[in-house]
Amino acid sequence: MTTTSTPTPTPAAQRALAAGALPRRFGWWYVAEAQLRSMKAYGWTIVASGVGQPLLYLLGIGLGLAAFLDVSVAEGPDGPIDYVTFVAPALLVTAAVGVAMDEFTYAVMSGFKWRRLYYAPNASPVSPPQLATGVVVACAGRMLFTVVVYYALMVAFGAVGDPVSGLLIPLVGILGGLAFGLPVMAYSASIEDDRGQFALIQRFVFTPMFLFSGTFYPLDSVPIAFQWIGWISPVWHASEIGRSLSYGSAPGSWPVGVHLAILLVMAGVGGLVAGRIFTRRLRG
Repeated sequence: MTTTSTPTPTPAAQRALAAGALPRRFGWWYVAEAQLRSMKAYGWTIVASGVGQPLLYLLGIGLGLAAFLDVSVAEGPDGPIDYVTFVAPALLVTAAVGVAMDEFTYAVMSGFKWRRLYYAPNASPVSPPQLATGVVVACAGRMLFTVVVYYALMVAFGAVGDPVSGLLIPLVGILGGLAFGLPVMAYSASIEDDRGQFALIQRFVFTPMFLFSGTFYPLDSVPIAFQWIGWISPVWHASEIGRSLSYGSAPGSWPVGVHLAILLVMAGVGGLVAGRIFTRRLRG
């Protein structure tokens, strides 16, 4: 009976295996780093929108619209609150959702179709789920910049009831952005051609969600026929958590744990589906 021995890898093969160890383990980080570096191409746009948008919104609402309101439109646990304090957490969440809209639509399709940026990492030890995770981490990094700037301006405008507990509001904003963005990312990865689908999402999903998710007024003041938009909207759920952190939950509000659970389910399911679609397209 003869036995065969496994050949010893050559030094070159050993070096190749060693070089692939880190990408196999931390491939998502390499992808995220590449994505973040690519954002330098439109870095000034990110900075201008990240600073200018919250500044204009808070100026327009805090010094503009609020001056014409004779009565309070929102209640906290201790009574009426300033209008800008009510609106500010929702505007922060909407800013994070806007970043997700930017990074998880055309950019994802570009990676598969126009610039085909996903195929080179796919030929390396980086797996498709790692690739998808890296894209998400890079988007979360851009969200982090946006929501931190937003929160700093909220504090400067006195639009946070409790600045200490309010420090968690940026994290809630990121979660809200991911709860919206990850299902959109999964959809973007599933389509072969752009026939106006992203424009439809902008007009008939993002815009109604922004307007009818209790952003500018309590959701229970909206006609019942439109309240369902808020119930399924990550903007409303994240905004309600942010308001609870800022000044406390209003009487009759949904429990914070329910809002949090819904956001986690949205983000988790969206991320799982997106990872599977990335795998199917890149390894199919």
